Amino acid sequence: MTTSPPASMHSLQGTWELESFCNYADNVCDTANLQEGYRQVKMYYNGKVMWSRTDPNDTIGRFGFGSYHITTDELIENIEYGDHYFMETLGPTEFRFQLILGDNTYSQVTLDEEGNPEFSENYKRID
Repeated sequence: MTTSPPASMHSLQGTWELESFCNYADNVCDTANLQEGYRQVKMYYNGKVMWSRTDPNDTIGRFGFGSYHITTDELIENIEYGDHYFMETLGPTEFRFQLILGDNTYSQVTLDEEGNPEFSENYKRID
């Protein structure tokens, strides 16, 4: 007897632009809007992720590339390489986030060791 794999519940596939940050205190979100000129874009395609960032206060751009997968409520990114500063400070690394995914928005939430939200990046779909 064979069974089909379950249908995908949701997809991050596409291009996303950062809209805001959120800092949490006692599970309450304090939204921080982006500084003028700050831009961050992430692209998810065929199990690969690439992100780039420009910040007017930082003359060195940032980028990273790797693989990713999602579950019903988690985003796991394995960044294989990136800009010099990223590689020097973090090297290849895995990031795990709580995933809150809508049709045209998503948030990746960093949780503390007790599972409470600390920080999130909030994105909108641009393609």
